Amino acid sequence: MKRVEGKVAVVTGGALGIGKECTLLLARHGARVAVTDINDEEGNKAAAEIQAAGGIGKYWHLDASREDNVAEVFADVVREFGSIDILVNNAGIAGVNKPTHEITREEWDRVMGVNVNGVFYCTKHAVPAMQKAGGGSIINLSSIYGIIGAADLPPYHASKGAVRLMTKNDALIYARDNIRVNSVYPGFIWTPLVEQLAQDSPEGLEAFRKQLDSRHPIGHVGEPDDVAYGVLYLASDEAKFVTGSELVIDGGYTAQ
Repeated sequence: MKRVEGKVAVVTGGALGIGKECTLLLARHGARVAVTDINDEEGNKAAAEIQAAGGIGKYWHLDASREDNVAEVFADVVREFGSIDILVNNAGIAGVNKPTHEITREEWDRVMGVNVNGVFYCTKHAVPAMQKAGGGSIINLSSIYGIIGAADLPPYHASKGAVRLMTKNDALIYARDNIRVNSVYPGFIWTPLVEQLAQDSPEGLEAFRKQLDSRHPIGHVGEPDDVAYGVLYLASDEAKFVTGSELVIDGGYTAQ
């Protein structure tokens, strides 16, 4: 069964990692997928992979921190595919890892520009299309670090906490329009970015992975499809009674 057949999905940060897996899975389940990212090479590869598997996907260059770019791309997606039914706000950056008192305004604003403003801009420009279509599903990628602290990455923690409450508030605002808004909270996921961090670490990839695995009661870090299947559920009509919720996919990390 194709769980989102006939729907149009926009995925931000769709070129690699969790975002890419979301684009591939939504396409396999029948959605026409707008892959958006600033990484044009990998974004085009993701769209080509969708097409090679028999799905419908197209790549758009999108800087989610720029409202003019968001407005232009979302209007073009509607022209190309006819609507927007699903929005996956996945684009995000980690930012600097410094104590709060050492962070510059520019460093703080850069993270907020992508992680918070990006969610705002994309939601703002997707909602009218969803209202016209009679409903929709918005899935915001927060993080376990939108729920708990870790004594690092202050702008990242603040941004993901903001996404948590933006989700709940928008769920209330748009419930009358049959637009559901939910958030997802991944633990550590083995993405190309994390793998590169492991390769660059002084202890080496194997030791880095072992240490990361040990943080999760289930015994290992997650894979991108662990998160993508949660996104697929929230995007589908199976979740028609789910809005304002928090789907934590973290191998038990936040249960400790």
